[in-house]
Amino acid sequence: MNRMTNVVERIKAYRQKKKNAPPPQTFTEHVVAWVKSLAWALVMVTIINGLAIGGFVVPTGSMESTVMAGDLLFVNKAIFGPSTPQIIPFFNIPLPFYKLPALKDPEQGDVIVFIFPGNRDDRESTEFTYYLKRCVAVAGDTLQVIGGRVYVNGTEYPLPEHAQYMSMSAELRAATYEHDRLRTFPAGRNWTRDDYGPLRIPKKGDVIQLSQANIREWATFIRREGHEVNEALLTIDSAPATRYVVERDYVFGMGDNRDNSEDSRYFGFIPEDNVVGTPMIVYWSWAPDDPVRGTQMTFLERLGSIRWSRIGTIIR
Repeated sequence: MNRMTNVVERIKAYRQKKKNAPPPQTFTEHVVAWVKSLAWALVMVTIINGLAIGGFVVPTGSMESTVMAGDLLFVNKAIFGPSTPQIIPFFNIPLPFYKLPALKDPEQGDVIVFIFPGNRDDRESTEFTYYLKRCVAVAGDTLQVIGGRVYVNGTEYPLPEHAQYMSMSAELRAATYEHDRLRTFPAGRNWTRDDYGPLRIPKKGDVIQLSQANIREWATFIRREGHEVNEALLTIDSAPATRYVVERDYVFGMGDNRDNSEDSRYFGFIPEDNVVGTPMIVYWSWAPDDPVRGTQMTFLERLGSIRWSRIGTIIR
């Protein structure tokens, strides 16, 4: 009791001291005060961004027309497990973070914001970035795409309400398929975005039988779980391996614009731990730059491209 009383008294004394402190007088004192205020604001924004609500800018059109490139969204970060800050806002510097228990797990149909796990053959992403896709399958599900139609556990998962297909000539589609065979996940399967799987979404505790015939398919996945893999010797962490036990649960994400989406068909499974939230509402929207064409809008042009009808849109 005495210890608690002492703590309370110390806090009161600190507040009184701060209250009685003279205001900054010199230029240096003003600068120091300004830097302290800015640092405190940055700390608070970082904490709130990790625990409750974060902002997210939609960079591509892979989810059109559910969300549009250039939409600015508020993201509910508490629902799938609030966390300690993952990045330093404005600087995009990643931080080691701890994730708290989730209110719910991602489910089929949820629009999810997640930490990009890296390109297909990379152990991790070369830079920290968030992606936005729709969860179409969860751990333990079997997914297959046949002629562009998505099936989960044998039942078709239809296109979401605002999703769209791209019109494409037969020649262009055939050329795209050939290109896909070299890029789709996992390596060596030669699937395309429209004819993909069947593939089971890994669930914690699943046992994967390994051999020289399939080690290439699973090597990056096992490395992402934190292990060293020698494909030639068929070893994991220098020990001979004929099986691997999955350590985490995963989900499979796809863009609503399925013909124009770099998603799990290309970069692989998304760890549930990487799912940081779900978008709630569009709070601002305007046309983005087009890095493919190398176009960059002026500020006035961007103001003229504001999509007033998008502001306030609820994301489902």
